[in-house]
Amino acid sequence: MARTKGLLSGKQKAAVLLISLGPDVSAQVYKYLSEEEIEKLSLEISSVNKVDSGMKEEVIEQFHQIALAQDYISQGGIGYAKTVLEKAFGKQEASNIINRLTSSLQVRPFDFARKADPQQVLNFIQNEHPQTIALVLSYLEPEQAGQILSELSQEVQADIASRIATMDSTSPEIISQIEQVLERNISTSYTEDYTQTGGIQAVVEVLNGVDRSTERTILDALEIREPELAEEIKKRMFVFEDIVILDNRAIQRVIREVENDDLQLALKVASEEVKDLIFKNMSQRMAETFKEEMEFMGPVRLRDVEEAQTRIVAVIRRLEDIGEIVIARGGGDDIIV
Repeated sequence: MARTKGLLSGKQKAAVLLISLGPDVSAQVYKYLSEEEIEKLSLEISSVNKVDSGMKEEVIEQFHQIALAQDYISQGGIGYAKTVLEKAFGKQEASNIINRLTSSLQVRPFDFARKADPQQVLNFIQNEHPQTIALVLSYLEPEQAGQILSELSQEVQADIASRIATMDSTSPEIISQIEQVLERNISTSYTEDYTQTGGIQAVVEVLNGVDRSTERTILDALEIREPELAEEIKKRMFVFEDIVILDNRAIQRVIREVENDDLQLALKVASEEVKDLIFKNMSQRMAETFKEEMEFMGPVRLRDVEEAQTRIVAVIRRLEDIGEIVIARGGGDDIIV
């Protein structure tokens, strides 16, 4: 390899590193690479005739520094990593390490907030514009976002839920501005990129993390303002396969309430876990009859199965609304005494 140490490309450094690590360790590394990466790296390794000790030491040291930086980032973000690296290697070398790492590293915005206490995040965003709050919540873990949404005033909850559901991609400039506000309080900064945020599924996951009272308040408000959106959210809040989170008493209540034909259709493509749970909560005779009738049913249209499952889900949500059953979710409403 004729190039000087400072001019090695990334692939050449990777080749030198694997040669230095030896065949056994390199073989383990290969397990985590794609076929294309393996092909390119193997070609690079094959072109290396000799690795002098100075080159080897520099590449290993650089790899060690980047590994340390990644570990520090996972602990507290890039800001924390830079502070620690500056103490260890000085400002200039720390900047070099971070630059080498972040040239290929993409850290999802608001990663620091996902590690923070929800109450802490709430304190910093509760007085922000609803669109700003919606953006931050869409990046958090659903459980975190649900807790924060539950604590916000009822006047803005539905508005924020609507904004999350209708949010699309957000420019790095806007993300940067919002992150800078939080950065002053939680001491971190992150790389920028266009990231898909929000959407109906995002608000569904958030609502699954709130207490039942908050969910009702938000959905009732959305039904008035945006009935189609509210209906779509409700459809996704609980799907047929989620029946496994119900307790035995609730499942028995559902079995009594739904049409047998619908249940037989719904079970045609259900998972074994769902089938076992349903049959376990039937009498032996009823379970045997169900299995026989399902066998003789023959092929059915997927659309018919999905419609049957939708009707069953509607029954489950109605039973929950009238207090007949409880669906496990975040918050204190689900505590049974």
